[in-house]
Amino acid sequence: MVENARVRADDKGDYQELVDEISELLGAPATLESRTFELIAFGAYDSEGDLDPSALDPVRTRSILTRRSTAAVRRWFESFGITRATGPVRIPPTPEAGVYRGRICLPVRHRGVVLGYVWLLDDDPGPGEQQLAAAMAVTARIGALLADEVQHGADLTRELRAVLTAQEGWPREAAVAELRTALGARGEGPHTLVCVAPWPSADPDDAPSVRTLPGATALCTVPWGVADQCLGVLIRLRSTDAAAPATSAAARLLERAGGAAAAGIAAGCRGLAGLGTAWAQASAAARAALAEPRLGPVAQWAHIGPYRLLTALPPRTAQDPVVGPLLAPAHRELARTAEVYLDCAGQAGRTAAELGIHRQTLYYRLSRVEQLTGLDLDEGEDRLLLHMALKAARL
Repeated sequence: MVENARVRADDKGDYQELVDEISELLGAPATLESRTFELIAFGAYDSEGDLDPSALDPVRTRSILTRRSTAAVRRWFESFGITRATGPVRIPPTPEAGVYRGRICLPVRHRGVVLGYVWLLDDDPGPGEQQLAAAMAVTARIGALLADEVQHGADLTRELRAVLTAQEGWPREAAVAELRTALGARGEGPHTLVCVAPWPSADPDDAPSVRTLPGATALCTVPWGVADQCLGVLIRLRSTDAAAPATSAAARLLERAGGAAAAGIAAGCRGLAGLGTAWAQASAAARAALAEPRLGPVAQWAHIGPYRLLTALPPRTAQDPVVGPLLAPAHRELARTAEVYLDCAGQAGRTAAELGIHRQTLYYRLSRVEQLTGLDLDEGEDRLLLHMALKAARL
């Protein structure tokens, strides 16, 4: 559990090292969270006490496993004045709130602004004043790192949004060049893009921090459809065919976005020149996952099959009139029958078993489909047209 919760050292090594330093100073495992209570690093400390199951009260367990705390927990801890404190704050155990053991909160500040919190369990006897003073000196170093990242992340947000919203041709090339300059040598390695849609808010303050996502370099919100927003995230990979950091980040983002969202992941690319194509792929995969639940909630562009072509078509082109009568509410079951039949390569036995109906019922429904559409399901081209039209209708 600790290994799953810890931020990978090669991605966020500085934070991990500093949290481990605090754990050693205080003789207890410490956790570092952002000011919005997202887990950044978990410091493991080797002692027998760490194995005590009572150390994992519900609030601490949830924070480690889900990498964030609920809004109610956040408000409860903030009621002790941690947002204004400049030194350690002791918080007593409150079983009714799920806090079975007391906490010590070390505010992480930079130039007077709180940027995060270091947490540890308050044992009896807890750490002394000199230990806490030494730990606060380490939090100042963490604060400087967080401040640098906030500033750098804000710049990259603007750069990434420019790339994702630029028109093809020289506008996108100029935007990519600006992002490449901002990233420096980091921009030359393998990357991919993740699209989460719809994203519940266009407010940058409601977006997660890049430091809480494995491999994330920058993120931004961009328009999605007429009124919605989606979230785009630039993820660095170890190789173009190793998508694990992207799938992990997508899963965490979907927890924030809610049940109505889906995520798409582009194929990996080396350098930044292919980001325009990558964004088209990530957006297409997200659309496919929203249209076809079996593909999601996280879909990779390489695995969405015919939707790679269908999502590339202009919306009006994809809406073939032949399928119109079949999409009327009264014929919903006929449309489903036709799509399952075509998904099963026209095999009546497989289709009947999939639908749970008798073969004669299947044949009757298929004849009705032919009457409504004017297509002949014994003809390959007619089957292809109907199949693609039914898939496109989902988009």
